[in-house]
Amino acid sequence: MQISMRMNGGEVTRDVEPRVLLVHYIRDVLGLTGTHWGCDTSNCGTCVVLMDGEPVKSCTVLAAMAAGHDIRTVEGLANGATLDPVQQGFMEEHGLQCGFCTPGMMLTARALLDRNPDPDDAEIRQAISGQICRCTGYATIVRSVKWAAKNPLGTDSGTGAAEPGDTPATEDVKA
Repeated sequence: MQISMRMNGGEVTRDVEPRVLLVHYIRDVLGLTGTHWGCDTSNCGTCVVLMDGEPVKSCTVLAAMAAGHDIRTVEGLANGATLDPVQQGFMEEHGLQCGFCTPGMMLTARALLDRNPDPDDAEIRQAISGQICRCTGYATIVRSVKWAAKNPLGTDSGTGAAEPGDTPATEDVKA
């Protein structure tokens, strides 16, 4: 079947089998490998993407179910060379170690900050509670999100955070 959706701001239309999961569509069909695939049980949260601005575990969504929706992956956070404040915060506060959970954590944090620009520690921990990080102990992740909240324009001379659609993830996805 043929499906169309907005992916990181660009319209994509591809043929896909009806049983293909969104995580596999993103990785295998579109070639966007920032979205990780972890547990096969929807417990780990490494596959989180934003669908219409809300975090979803892409291993629980069929690609066909995402047709007509706006999907944002970690590749869609930066605005060209300007990092999203969440990405900058993870760098500044050492919010990652192995990096496997990081894309999903960043997208969840972006959705939280879009809803609540000044969350407290408990709200951040609640937002990321559906994701497992085996390396950091979460303290640095919480600090990273708080950094992003305090620096909504990042550190790049006020150019601001990326807006969805500012930078399509790959040449392939622009089409």
